[in-house]
Amino acid sequence: MAKALSPMMTLRDFENGYWYLDQLKNFAERIGIPAAKKLRKDVERGLNLKLRIENYTSNRETKNFIVEQARMMAPDVREKSGVWYRLNRWREEQVTSGEHPTYGDLVRQYIVLNKMERFERVPHGRYINFVADFLEADKRATRAEAIAAWTDLKDLDVPKDYVSWVKARAKRKGKSR
Repeated sequence: MAKALSPMMTLRDFENGYWYLDQLKNFAERIGIPAAKKLRKDVERGLNLKLRIENYTSNRETKNFIVEQARMMAPDVREKSGVWYRLNRWREEQVTSGEHPTYGDLVRQYIVLNKMERFERVPHGRYINFVADFLEADKRATRAEAIAAWTDLKDLDVPKDYVSWVKARAKRKGKSR
């Protein structure tokens, strides 16, 4: 497994690695991807519901704008855990498919997401999914044990999910006998 991001790494190395945002940003700069900080951000132009989303910035100012506008449209809506991740994926999907969403569209989608009864689980190797699966599999396990297992998993050359961790652990135990 690759310990550092490299233009020569395989897709498998990238996907089985665990990368922090600053590592990804530095790598993107090294390989010549234009830095996002050089783009003119929408917040610099002033946010309003009719403004088309061009260079979205996920910062406190933008989130506060979305929440304030949503409260004006639907005062009863309360923020659910996971809504920002799903809102960002919706926004990316819209832009990628050639749509031209506005901040008004984003606010309306924020309301729709917060009114949903339950979100589908994000099928991705994530800390929160791993910990939930770990604790579900062993009702006596502690959060500290789950975190220690996650730390172990991050260094393994396997997908970052509970099933892969269990298999890798069994494989290591089989070799030590």
